[in-house]
Amino acid sequence: MATDPERFTNRAEAARLLAQRLAAMKLAPPIVVLALPRGGVPIGAEIARVLHAGLDLLLVKKIGVPWQTELAVAAVVDGEHPEIVIDEEMQGLPGVDRDYIEVQAKRAFQEIERRRSVYLRGRAPLPLHGATAIVVDDGIATGTTMRAALKGLRRRHPARLVLAVPVAPHDTIVALRDEVDDLVCLAQPYPFRAIGLHYDDFHQIEDEEVLAALDEAAART
Repeated sequence: MATDPERFTNRAEAARLLAQRLAAMKLAPPIVVLALPRGGVPIGAEIARVLHAGLDLLLVKKIGVPWQTELAVAAVVDGEHPEIVIDEEMQGLPGVDRDYIEVQAKRAFQEIERRRSVYLRGRAPLPLHGATAIVVDDGIATGTTMRAALKGLRRRHPARLVLAVPVAPHDTIVALRDEVDDLVCLAQPYPFRAIGLHYDDFHQIEDEEVLAALDEAAART
């Protein structure tokens, strides 16, 4: 296990720690864990196993600035009414305007449709109305992607909306706290570095790993 409280050995360790915190909250069933692919899926799978919950995906795609794709200026979220959520402060950066965001949004929606086809394979979304919904990712940076995800989820009327992540900047957590009923974040380092720098092992999650996690969860529940 990593000895630095603001650093994790891998996603598996982060998932175990998050699952322990969430189990102690004694959340009311039914519980649905919604993981952001791809990095959030291994974490969501472990949480779903521990909490005896269903596992589903939350399909969101961020739009990065032209010179640093990991720095989000906006995000699109799937749903009955697909939505673009824009970070107004980031929108003022050089090379980032409405036309740029609209072009990138079209590509983002295409990727969401690809992921829906590849990962869900016709599987219906798990019902959230009246359920405890736990949104999971392997970390948060600016919070634009997560804000879009939470906004989309509220339209599905969960009884309780919980956000659970291993690591995020303190100011991002403060900004997101009003979007949810409960929030669990294991580490809020200052200064915050890129998410991957807070893991010893932060390998890219491939589609096969996502599919295996979804299939295992479906068979269990």
